[in-house]
Amino acid sequence: MNIMDFNMKKLAADAGTFLSRAVQFTEEKLGQAEKTELDAHLENLLSKAECTKIWTEKIMKQTEVLLQPNPNARIEEFVYEKLDRKAPSRINNPELLGQYMIDAGTEFGPGTAYGNALIKCGETQKRIGTADRELIQTSALNFLTPLRNFIEGDYKTIAKERKLLQNKRLDLDAAKTRLKKAKTADTKSSQLNATRLEGDNIMVNFSYMLNILHVKWLKSEQELRITQSEFDRQAEITRLLLEGISSTHAHHLRCLNDFVEAQMTYYAQCYQYMLDLQKQLGSFPSNYLCNNNQSSVPSVPPASTSVIGPSAVASSNLVITSPSNLSDLKEYTGTRKARVLYDYDAANSSELSLLADEVITVFSVIGMDSDWLMGERGNQKGKVPITYLELLN
Repeated sequence: MNIMDFNMKKLAADAGTFLSRAVQFTEEKLGQAEKTELDAHLENLLSKAECTKIWTEKIMKQTEVLLQPNPNARIEEFVYEKLDRKAPSRINNPELLGQYMIDAGTEFGPGTAYGNALIKCGETQKRIGTADRELIQTSALNFLTPLRNFIEGDYKTIAKERKLLQNKRLDLDAAKTRLKKAKTADTKSSQLNATRLEGDNIMVNFSYMLNILHVKWLKSEQELRITQSEFDRQAEITRLLLEGISSTHAHHLRCLNDFVEAQMTYYAQCYQYMLDLQKQLGSFPSNYLCNNNQSSVPSVPPASTSVIGPSAVASSNLVITSPSNLSDLKEYTGTRKARVLYDYDAANSSELSLLADEVITVFSVIGMDSDWLMGERGNQKGKVPITYLELLN
């Protein structure tokens, strides 16, 4: 029974406090009550924290969209995360495209130019898919997780203490209002006591009632001191938490650097993969590379000068090289002059970098891959791809 009485008293006290805060808040909105303003430093800290929370949420959500454009996949990952379960591994788009290309190339025949090219492209796409998966994992661990921890951890604590500060302020202002009313009633009591007549029972009784109000005024003054102390303490706690936002910014800056480094690694890998693929495709015989345009190329009688490369139209003294011409060239033991058709960056020290329109000396070497020649430029020597050259007289 005593426990029930205690619970009822606590419930009544809480209800009274809630009602007092509601009345104070309403009167403030209507302009009928004064409001205690926070100091400028605390207001700035609150504004900074709110701004940090808003932009952190936006950056976090858009980063998730960047890393996983599929909204259904994001929802699935969110559900698994809330269930504290690991989401099933799924093949990403580059990996799926790469697998399709490899299957198609196998179907068409790895020995054919198109089939071989599809397989090489498919393998490159799968490597890009692997790099994409690594980017997502690294970014989630080093960038998204710290941002999410701030929103779901630190900022929730700040919001909770801020709400407590708001309640303490309402209690303080309500106490100020009650004290103000008690002071007004006490002033009227003093005036009536000074003017009451001897033996006037009505005035005696009224004076007694006002004396009771004076006691309430003293009680309100004590309540005000307590609420002021609680408000000041809560303001200090909130201020200390908010000053940690600067440390949060410094931490997020380090996480941002990690994210940029992960992106840099990813794009560098993709560039290198595509560069290697371009070189592999560039080593294909020119008649395969130009088969889309061969129907429009008129036949030209053989001449003393041959063209090697994807050039579709030749002048009167140039012809498109056929496989038989390439075989003749590989069997030729002398040196020839050749004009470079396109820029070429050497993949390793055994190759020679080329600049478009420069003229170099080329010759064949026994046992070398049929798609390459040895090239010389002054004291520099190295392998060069045939498809980048135009042989001269």
